Amino acid sequence: MSKNTGSSKFRKVNVDEFDENNYQDEVVEETQEGPDEGEVSNFLNSGKNLDALKHVLANPPVGNDKALKEKSAALALRVLSVFKPSEVEKGVKELSSDEVDTLMKYIYKGFETPSDKTCGILLTWHEKAYAVGGVGSILRVLTDRKFV
Repeated sequence: MSKNTGSSKFRKVNVDEFDENNYQDEVVEETQEGPDEGEVSNFLNSGKNLDALKHVLANPPVGNDKALKEKSAALALRVLSVFKPSEVEKGVKELSSDEVDTLMKYIYKGFETPSDKTCGILLTWHEKAYAVGGVGSILRVLTDRKFV
């Protein structure tokens, strides 16, 4: 038998806060505008493809504005399609771990609405991003609640 059966410390834990039905998603208070299309166009026109890619990946839209997210995904796809296949590996190796994860988010967003032209480009980028980020990058993207 237990010696201290009169203890009531266990009753001070609020078990209702651990209930799945009471779970609430994180509330994102700050909203970002996403990447600046004019600045990205300037980078692309001057041949600075890597700078354009880094700018798109540094400013992903946060919040629930679906139109902004679609616009940002289209801009990211435009930047990815500018790269030549021989430049993709070099471009991915220049990215940080967080940027590779954001790149994977945009790649999977592009896979949601496939077209003949973009599928090959996205598969090339996915192959190179997987080589740099590994399975961990894919898992972080698939389990992250903040979609682009």
